[in-house]
This record gives sequence, structure tokens and C-alpha cells, in this order.
Amino acid sequence: MDPIADFLTRIRNAIKANHRIVEVPSSNLKKEITKVLHEKGYIQNYKFEEEGIPGTIKIALKYNPDTKIPAIQHIERASRPGLRRYAKADKLPRVLNGLGIAILSTNKGVMTEKEAKQEKVGGEVLCYVY
Repeated sequence: MDPIADFLTRIRNAIKANHRIVEVPSSNLKKEITKVLHEKGYIQNYKFEEEGIPGTIKIALKYNPDTKIPAIQHIERASRPGLRRYAKADKLPRVLNGLGIAILSTNKGVMTEKEAKQEKVGGEVLCYVY
């Protein structure tokens, strides 16, 4: 099982079903990915609930109020347990020619590829979002 792939799949399925809120089991890495998605405007809001053993993350998905088009058009896992994808600081991926983001796990925390380029750090490419 890949918990990050499960996290992304739950978000993807909730968007396809036009749900407003999705609940996912919590972990520290998932919390950091959720914070990055919120900072970059891909989700409306989030809430960490620590009840129970893993806890849960409630994510309020973001849609355009006029057209009902979701803010996340595409979200996919890049690195997976069977094939890890790493990028050096000078070879960071560009998503949709800079319109999307790649989320990386670096030694300075979870961040986007643009922030990693400014910090001059590389790391594991977790997912692509646009």
C-alpha cells in the first residue's frame, strides 16, 4: 500500500464526484502536502482532527463558483514505492510549463519545485498538481 497514492486518489475521486469535503487518514507527510495545496490555492481549507489513532484530515475542495470547475484539474503521484523519483536542485521538474506545481520532499521539508529551486535543494518528487 502507498498511503500518499491513496491520499491523492481520495482527492481525485472526491473531485470527480463533485464533493465539497473529503476525509483522509492523517500522517505527518499528508499534513505537509495538504498545507502546500492550501498555500498554492488548490484547496479551500483544511482541518486536522487528532481523534482516533491515525486521526483524519478534512479537506474542503475548491471550485469556481460560476462554472463549478474544480481548482485541481489533475493530480498524480510521481514517485512511488517501486520506483522512487528524485530530482537534483538544477534538474527540478516543471509542470505545465510553470502553470502547475510539483510537490517535493526535501531535507528542508515539503515544498514546491519553485521553492526548492530558490532554496537550491533537491529531493523526492511526490506528485504533480495542475
